[in-house]
Amino acid sequence: NDLLEQIKETDEDMGTQIQDLMFVFDNLVDVDDRGIQALMREVSTDLLVIALKGADNAVQEKIFKNMSKRAAELLRDDLEAKGPMKVSEVENSQKEILTIARRLADAGEIVLGGGGEAMV
Repeated sequence: NDLLEQIKETDEDMGTQIQDLMFVFDNLVDVDDRGIQALMREVSTDLLVIALKGADNAVQEKIFKNMSKRAAELLRDDLEAKGPMKVSEVENSQKEILTIARRLADAGEIVLGGGGEAMV
């Protein structure tokens, strides 16, 4: 991460592009449950539905298991009711959620990429 910070100091746009390529939507499966819950408090249901449309099943399940049973059922219904969507719309929604996730990570509210150090 130090290298990424050095790149950002030299060229912020390039640093952001590299960061975007390093952490993709399907990596959310590695965020701990508390982190997912914090992220979901910041993301609208509409945005989440669109983003999940193209997400890996593991990511969908990770999101569902961090919601109340009722909320998860409603989200599943919304996903099923949503017809086919443009890939670009799905990708834009996923990028928006990743931007929120990065902001939360920068604020120390969540840990991206596998939880960091082991807990004892």
